[in-house]
Amino acid sequence: MIEAPKILLAHHLKTLKLPTFLREHEKLARQCATEGLDHVQFLARLVELELIDREQRMVERRIKAAKFPATRSLDSFDFKPIPKLNKMQVLERARCEWIDRRENVIALGPSGTGKIHIALGLGVQSRHLVDRI
Repeated sequence: MIEAPKILLAHHLKTLKLPTFLREHEKLARQCATEGLDHVQFLARLVELELIDREQRMVERRIKAAKFPATRSLDSFDFKPIPKLNKMQVLERARCEWIDRRENVIALGPSGTGKIHIALGLGVQSRHLVDRI
């Protein structure tokens, strides 16, 4: 690509706030050319990358705005040391259907039983549901 159109394209993509387009378009164009894909398929892939990137940035912003002391997932929670904790109930809550029903979740128990870890895990798990409320 000639330098002036490249500069103009970069300017337009920055103005339109399409950072993934700007970062990925050349590499993806070469890949699509190699695969014999047409311009519509190229644009579809590029738009998909932009949407995925925006979703990831939105999740990161929401987690930061929630001011979680740490980001933890339920995948990293060890249920073995706390046999009284109902693992199935926690995993059921991780499906986040309680959010759609507008219910609360209350965690009670002595110190060191994983309440904060589970709360953070549910918060991270529910990040994609906020728009539905």
